[in-house]
Amino acid sequence: MSLLRRRRTPENEIQSDVEPKLDAEEDDKKSKKKNVKSGKKKKWSCIDNCCWFVGCICCVWWILLFLYNAMPASFPQYVTEAITGPLPDPPGIKLQKEGLKAKHPVVFIPGIVTCGLELWEGHQCAEGLFRKRLWGGTFGEVYKRPLCWVNHMTLDNETGMDPPGIRVRPVSGLVAADYFAPGYFVWAVLIANLARIGYEEKTMYMAAYDWRLAFQNTEVRDQTLSRIKSNIELMVATSGKKAVIVPHSMGVVYFLHFMKWVEAPAPVGGGGGPDWCAKHIKAVMNIGGPLLGVPKSISGLFSAEARDIAVARALAPGVLDTDLFHFQTLEHIMKMSRTWDATMSMIPRGGDTIWGGLDWSPEEGYSPCKSKSRDDAAQNSGHHENQTTDSKAKYYSYGRMMSFGKDATEAHPSDLKRIDFRDAVKGSNVANNTCDVWNEYQDMGVSGTKAVEEYKVYTAGEIVDLLNFVAPKMMARGNAHFSYGIADDLDDPKYSHYKYWSNPLETKLPNAPDMEIYSMYGVGIETERAYVYKRIPTAGCNIPFQIDTSADDGDEGSCLKSGVFTIDGDETVPALSAGFMCAKGWRGRTRFNPSGIKTYIREYFHAPPANLLEGRGTQSGAHVDIMGNFALIEDIMRVAAGGTSENLGGDQVYSDIFKWSEKINLRL
Repeated sequence: MSLLRRRRTPENEIQSDVEPKLDAEEDDKKSKKKNVKSGKKKKWSCIDNCCWFVGCICCVWWILLFLYNAMPASFPQYVTEAITGPLPDPPGIKLQKEGLKAKHPVVFIPGIVTCGLELWEGHQCAEGLFRKRLWGGTFGEVYKRPLCWVNHMTLDNETGMDPPGIRVRPVSGLVAADYFAPGYFVWAVLIANLARIGYEEKTMYMAAYDWRLAFQNTEVRDQTLSRIKSNIELMVATSGKKAVIVPHSMGVVYFLHFMKWVEAPAPVGGGGGPDWCAKHIKAVMNIGGPLLGVPKSISGLFSAEARDIAVARALAPGVLDTDLFHFQTLEHIMKMSRTWDATMSMIPRGGDTIWGGLDWSPEEGYSPCKSKSRDDAAQNSGHHENQTTDSKAKYYSYGRMMSFGKDATEAHPSDLKRIDFRDAVKGSNVANNTCDVWNEYQDMGVSGTKAVEEYKVYTAGEIVDLLNFVAPKMMARGNAHFSYGIADDLDDPKYSHYKYWSNPLETKLPNAPDMEIYSMYGVGIETERAYVYKRIPTAGCNIPFQIDTSADDGDEGSCLKSGVFTIDGDETVPALSAGFMCAKGWRGRTRFNPSGIKTYIREYFHAPPANLLEGRGTQSGAHVDIMGNFALIEDIMRVAAGGTSENLGGDQVYSDIFKWSEKINLRL
């Protein structure tokens, strides 16, 4: 028997181990064949679904991208014309055919956030970003290193200037604000059309500035006002013609500040003398100018939100209200934006006199159901006599700019039980030492935030007091650079201080009777005017106040939707703010316009694009999209080519701006 036994060797052991494995593999193959024959399929996992979904999306994206690049450049226009009919010639081609040529140099003054900012010095986390855009362009650093980006975009909370070791500066040249992001134009369309009639970089100048700084600080840090003065003087000297100034958005009040600065004596002013504007400026064509402020700025400073953010929070509260990936989104935005002093230049000016009180407002009776088309608006509009509402329109007092609870928006003034917040004792927040992001609400405590809520309703005249209470550090800087009142005596020496220069109600226009001023803005879009708020008792590290999106009338024609009252405007600036000064405050010889500079209203009724191939449209009245509005561009080009208001046809009005202006009892 021993002879028959196989001798155990290493080779035999290996073979004996392999044989069971081979048998197992054969069994698996047999079982798979059986499964195939029986129709059974392998179990599909969630990971497989995700991989297939991502793969399909990528394939579709690359196919569409290939087709887009292979498509002739004229194809979108061909399809659009096939749907809507022949498109009108762009203004540049139209005026070129008429024989118009470049005549007056043109200066662009960009608004808030539309001018690019680049890094010149930063911390270690910003290594490799020297002279790369932190603001504008692709915004790549926002999602690559968000906290580093926030730290570099934030200014010093005490001085409103550069923090130690950080220097962020405005991009220079026309590229500073031609596009805000790839494909999203701001000034590019206007620049391209001006080039059609002979304009080039030597006759166009983009007055780029750091839009985060208080206006006077742009001169202190960067000498921006001096650069604007020098460039205008150079272009006027070389062309022999006065300049046409085209400010947009906050650039309108920035240039108003400039006109006072340039004629004021040095060292605070530019030392140009009292006739500098008369010698160098032909016309100022303000686009979407928040001359009397923007209610939207209140919600931004108070709770770091507006209607779109409030609606997004209501739809997906976890995204904004929780500490997502240890990054408190709105808290970081508030901390950053409250160091941008320029935002305080857009707090509503004129108080209750301009914006209304508890029981009245200039726009009372406005109904968003009316004037749905350009023709309807033109029929309803008149210089002094016009009607926008019928007897059934619901009444709202827009003068209640902020209310806590929907009931407070509708209560009779005598029924409002308000407890004054100004002398309230601020408590302490137990989360103060545990929060990742500090904000001034943490110094108020529960008792301080409750006092804000118990005041119930805030008018424009009380908003500044409210902001002084909830954000004292921010407003300490703001009150040193801006003012929001109405001057009793403009000859009072105190109004020579630069804090009054950007407020049209506390300063005089220059002595330049041959100059023209245009207020050009969009209408026909619901624009934020007043807010319904609620307090969050257990906010902890979060912002304790939110727009109450549950406050809604539920009526299609209602002015109250998702906690926001809307009025006619360009979606950002109400028509009242953009148009009042040219409609009444500066119209004729007034104490605000002693030399009688001619002023005109040019409104552009909003018409959205007919299809996606039209992009943002050529008849838009939206705050930024209006920069591609063919009618607006044509008006600017005609004036730049030597035309006057007669060539434009004087006033062009679709809203009730003249009617609203007459209701405002302002001493002229």
